[in-house]
Amino acid sequence: MSPRHLTAGIFGAIAIALGAFGAHGLKAQWALLPEGLTWWQTATHYLLIHAVVLAAVPLPSVARWQCPASYWVPGSVIFSGTLYALALGAPRWLGMVTPLGGILLLVGWLVLAWQGGRGLLK
Repeated sequence: MSPRHLTAGIFGAIAIALGAFGAHGLKAQWALLPEGLTWWQTATHYLLIHAVVLAAVPLPSVARWQCPASYWVPGSVIFSGTLYALALGAPRWLGMVTPLGGILLLVGWLVLAWQGGRGLLK
């Protein structure tokens, strides 16, 4: 198994488990505001999307900075991780870190487009 498939599997399993917990156990066990539930859903959605993409998209054999996964993995951890933490009551200043994860996710998608445009993805 490749490291990216291992990461994709872990991300997918975490997303499903935390999504189920959010849907069935979170409201009962945590006094979350509606904003917190929205953060939880967004974190789960983005984590699951990037798990699927990591598993499905062929990645080129290029320098690390030219590979979309090099941005999607840390971006997913930062973006979803900070949203989960905020939903559970982490200090609000942590929300200033969340956009860094979003930027990394965006850069990964732009690198994918660039690699596709160069014909490196088959």
